[in-house]
Amino acid sequence: MEQKMDVSGFNESSAGMEVNYKRKEELKAFDDSKAGVKGLIDAGVTKVPELFVRPPDELAEEFNSCKANLQVPVIDLGAIGGNDGRKKVVNEIRIASEEWGFFQVVNHGIPFNVLDEMIDGICMFHNQDSEIKKPLYDQKKKVRFESNYDLYNSKSASWRDTLTIYVLAAYQLGPDEIPPVCRYVVL
Repeated sequence: MEQKMDVSGFNESSAGMEVNYKRKEELKAFDDSKAGVKGLIDAGVTKVPELFVRPPDELAEEFNSCKANLQVPVIDLGAIGGNDGRKKVVNEIRIASEEWGFFQVVNHGIPFNVLDEMIDGICMFHNQDSEIKKPLYDQKKKVRFESNYDLYNSKSASWRDTLTIYVLAAYQLGPDEIPPVCRYVVL
């Protein structure tokens, strides 16, 4: 049951900002579609819509602030042994989170085949028809499909879709809440 998304309201540009660009209306149309970035592609968009184009001043600022030889922080969970090791790893995570917002974890004990299966499962979720994913397009859900959590606050939208699954005990997530296409691998 494939339903085509109306992309006529999206300005496409490959050469910068258009004078009559109506950002709020385009953001709302994208958000209301609940189809995400893949929905745009499935609907036939051939150029990146204006809402995803980063303003030149933002790009210049980022270019001027980039530092050579940056390396993503790596957290080695193999170093946890003992109380001192745990404190060291927790401190490394704190610093990486505060200064970078992300980090790479090594020696976590998760087999590569499990990681590969998780990637495959999430890809299968995203490759589904938009109509199957739409019920999860709700930021209040514990399992949700979203494209941009900060869509209305950022200068430009991110060209990505995300499946977020909160598995913390506090959320009491039931297995039936996980999409069937990736349920087995997630569990």
